[in-house]
Amino acid sequence: MAFTYAWMGIWHGVLYERNVKSHLAAAAAVLAAGLWTGLSRTEWIIIVIVIGLMIALELMNAAVERTVDLVTGEWHPLAKQAKDLAAGAVLVFAIASAVTGAIIFLPKWFD
Repeated sequence: MAFTYAWMGIWHGVLYERNVKSHLAAAAAVLAAGLWTGLSRTEWIIIVIVIGLMIALELMNAAVERTVDLVTGEWHPLAKQAKDLAAGAVLVFAIASAVTGAIIFLPKWFD
């Protein structure tokens, strides 16, 4: 039953969360670039892990936002901080993901 709830959460994110959709579109582009580039097995493992973590982190960000909205119906500085911190975590990992992608792809494209 727990897997059912987990899949429902993933499916909700895919259908209704704009940022999850954006990350999935970026992931599709990266996967296509990986196929075109001919990545090694190790590079594919890294790419899959990074994509999975990015989507998972975005789902967690959405969960934090929903929880904060549920707990407080009005604006509160701590609620804002919680949402900003969760969004900041996503941004930090997105930057790290972009750097990781550059390290993997750029030498293959420009050497």
